Amino acid sequence: MTLHTLLRVSLLGITCTFGTYSLSHAETSALSSSASSQKQWVGQPAPNFKLQDQNGKWHQSQQYRGQWMVLYFYPKDDSPGCTQEANQFKALYPQFLKSNAVVLGVSLDDVKSHQKFSSKLGLPFPILADQQQQLAGQFGIVRNFGIAQIAKRETFLVDPQGTIVYHYSSVNTQTHAKQVLADIQKFSKK
Repeated sequence: MTLHTLLRVSLLGITCTFGTYSLSHAETSALSSSASSQKQWVGQPAPNFKLQDQNGKWHQSQQYRGQWMVLYFYPKDDSPGCTQEANQFKALYPQFLKSNAVVLGVSLDDVKSHQKFSSKLGLPFPILADQQQQLAGQFGIVRNFGIAQIAKRETFLVDPQGTIVYHYSSVNTQTHAKQVLADIQKFSKK
């Protein structure tokens, strides 16, 4: 392993481990940033996408009309924080299905990386390979991390009509899946 690769992997591991904390002061400053982020996305149609999952199967946004769609972005396969978050969604996945919701993990990793990660964890839901930053780019959550680019840890909750109803710009990997599920159940009652 080259020094360059080792440094990149180490930095990405740090990002995923501490993914709930932003590296720049501007991004961490206050709830006003979170509120403006909500205003930017809530009520907007979710961007269209066509991406492959860990098994090479194609997924398009239109195929999920009629059900809730959880698009959770994460920085890197097989890192501590990203593994924890994936396991939380896995544990609650049957309840997401009962709530008419699909969970789609998304990162900039490739299909092969996703295949290893999904197989290792036994993930029952698709994780989409967004190597070309098609979807993360539309949401504006691609971040430069030294020489590497990653998707910021954020989630978008899309209603059955294809409209974004919530943007989670700050994610706690231990409780996030439970929070999203509770929000789906809350929004479904409205």
